[in-house]
Amino acid sequence: MMGENLVPLHLVPCGKKARVRKLISKGNERRRMLDLGLIAGTCVESLLRSPSGDPTAYEIRGAVIALRSEEASKILVEMS
Repeated sequence: MMGENLVPLHLVPCGKKARVRKLISKGNERRRMLDLGLIAGTCVESLLRSPSGDPTAYEIRGAVIALRSEEASKILVEMS
């Protein structure tokens, strides 16, 4: 792997893609992220931010999922 320039998912600008590298959530929240397909290596695209700035819609494995910044901040990604 190249340099570990990991950023939280909520900082990925709309229209940009990133690859999941690490989940730092615990318990039920972690289980939910895994159930949504957010595992290491998964490509995620930030699609659209709500007018209030939260939540943000992401394309994950062909599905569009809305995540709050609080949740997305616990998903570390590598920008592509």
